[in-house]
Amino acid sequence: MKEPIKNKLQKILLEIGFSAKEADVYLATLVLGRGTASKIAREARIARTTVYDILGSLFDKGLVTLTGKEPKQEYVAESPNQLREYILGEFNKKQKDLKKADSTLIPQLKSIHNIENHPKVMFYEGREGLERVYEDTLTSHEPIRAYASVGDMNIGLPGYFPGYFKRRAGKGIAIRAIIPDTEAGLERKTFDKEEMRETALVPKNSFLFSPEINIYDNKVMIASWREKLGIIIESNEIADAMKKIFELAWAEAKRLDGDLRRKSDF
Repeated sequence: MKEPIKNKLQKILLEIGFSAKEADVYLATLVLGRGTASKIAREARIARTTVYDILGSLFDKGLVTLTGKEPKQEYVAESPNQLREYILGEFNKKQKDLKKADSTLIPQLKSIHNIENHPKVMFYEGREGLERVYEDTLTSHEPIRAYASVGDMNIGLPGYFPGYFKRRAGKGIAIRAIIPDTEAGLERKTFDKEEMRETALVPKNSFLFSPEINIYDNKVMIASWREKLGIIIESNEIADAMKKIFELAWAEAKRLDGDLRRKSDF
């Protein structure tokens, strides 16, 4: 990156609350696209021991994610659009910061962001991590395909889903879901129309889904309620294969749903 551009971007990042080292590491991660802490430290010209703490801060801000496991764990730069979400969350009273980011900062950050085509696997832990993977589904440009157990969802993230369902429907994102015919699943199905959902109920004794899986765009989201772990796999090939498998499952799920309805009529 040319020094004049780097200095300009650093100045704006400082104005919206970044420390000087945070700005350096964030820009280095964007330029690389992804890399180990050592590689990012070299690009940012900062000591590796210091970079770990700074990357942790950027992770908390939602600007970088982790992929892989030690000793090959890498930090991946999220789209600069995430910076707008950070500003909205932390500086929503500073409208000038948001306007500056929209008009100047984010477009230039996108121009230096190294987007690579190889797959990414991102791990998120705890309640915050599970919420984060669900929030990502709200970026979908197509109907979501899902396998889910509604009871587990509500236990895993109590109080979260009523608002999530409304926001998803508000964004016009439909979903097709294969759900066990538990009491919670049956109750959720009654809201299909207003929540832009088409539900296929399947026998609960044979099909209890844990973890939940959502497939959308080029991503596969996995929410493990038992391990309190959220995973997003970003891969055109894997997402395409999972969509085809879902379509096979959907055809059978619709048949099973019909069988359950006929039995309930007797």
